Amino acid sequence: MKRTALQNGGWFDADTAEKYEEADYFDGSNRISRATHSEWDHENLYRPRSGRWVLNAWSQRQGSTESYREISEADAVQWLIRNEHPVPDTLQEAAAKLEV
Repeated sequence: MKRTALQNGGWFDADTAEKYEEADYFDGSNRISRATHSEWDHENLYRPRSGRWVLNAWSQRQGSTESYREISEADAVQWLIRNEHPVPDTLQEAAAKLEV
């Protein structure tokens, strides 16, 4: 078990959580994160057994710190779509509310 602390308090088990990695693309010079639109800043999304959504953000910039914070279902849907992941059945209702 790998207990990972959340910014707002609490923790989740990163070893058993489902992990979604950010997508990227090549801009001709660098690999660019679809999550952050940056070559330096990155994100992954986790779904622990609790069913909540945890965003992991980190940077290659000197002096930056890695963070883990809980996000809403709507934010998780947007992140999954932006990073080319299928939206899980458990989030279909939240996804429907975002459709225009």
